[in-house]
Amino acid sequence: MTYCVGLRLNKGLILMSDTRTNAGVDNFSMTKKMFTWEVPGERVITLMTAGNLATTQSLVSLIEERSKAISERSPTILHEPSMFQVARLVGATLKEVIKNSSSGGQSASSKFKASIILGGQIKGSDPTLFLIYPEGNFVEVTTETPFFQIGEAKYGKPIIVRAYEPDMSFEDAAKLLMVSFDSTIKANLSVGMPLDLLTYQADSLTITNQARIEADNEYYQAISNGWGDALRTAFKSLPAYKF
Repeated sequence: MTYCVGLRLNKGLILMSDTRTNAGVDNFSMTKKMFTWEVPGERVITLMTAGNLATTQSLVSLIEERSKAISERSPTILHEPSMFQVARLVGATLKEVIKNSSSGGQSASSKFKASIILGGQIKGSDPTLFLIYPEGNFVEVTTETPFFQIGEAKYGKPIIVRAYEPDMSFEDAAKLLMVSFDSTIKANLSVGMPLDLLTYQADSLTITNQARIEADNEYYQAISNGWGDALRTAFKSLPAYKF
């Protein structure tokens, strides 16, 4: 399993992913799930992946390979004119990979499923996020739905729903995501450190900040311990139930 989140803010985009992958309770390993492509001054594109590892690695490798070839009949993510068209291309490529990996039938193809969060900006349009499904279709972020999650989403969603504000700073948004990931990591062994973090300032058309947060990161540890203490304090302050 995995956990990835993409938030759209008034200031731009912020994305975070874990790096744990597992094939059973006794076989955990680490793999990158956030991938970026950048043409400074023209476009920034980021993918985060969840699902079958062979499928997601094949998808990223195919996108990377095709991005190096220039052809009017075979556009790439570095040449599509809009993020919508990039989402269509990534969706079609994901569907292609799943189909080629399947031996046939719905039950076979389901073993190779994967979901994608696509984020970025192309010059002339606004920063945006898309959630791409295994079938190749997708939805775009809206004012009513300002963030996407893939993977083990249920443990970290409540804090985002309660605390997210579109005008929050990148610093507060990073804090919010760390609380969300910490809650998920504590509840599910299939999500784990380190975490990859990316921020993108709207209209900068270059990656603003990208970092890997290790388990011993002092700020992350402060957030983890502080959130636990704050929850206990808040719980004790609530009125007791009367029998």
